[in-house]
Amino acid sequence: MAIRGLNKNHNHDLKNLFKGAALRAAAVEKPFQEFYAALVAKGIKPEMARLTLARKIAAITLIVWKKGARFDAEQLKQQAA
Repeated sequence: MAIRGLNKNHNHDLKNLFKGAALRAAAVEKPFQEFYAALVAKGIKPEMARLTLARKIAAITLIVWKKGARFDAEQLKQQAA
């Protein structure tokens, strides 16, 4: 049987952390809330839009951590459009 997504050794706690952050961000945080709303407006199911948002937050976290880059909400708005 093939494994989809993360491998068997993925970190459940970290995965749940990003999913929780996406749930919160979609409800209250302005730049991420707009990104989520744009996905839903495109016809993406809310649960899939939250998963996409969780992945986006994880990608941003990795870039900030590895490269020391600053988060720019304007880039997030451009991608949602």
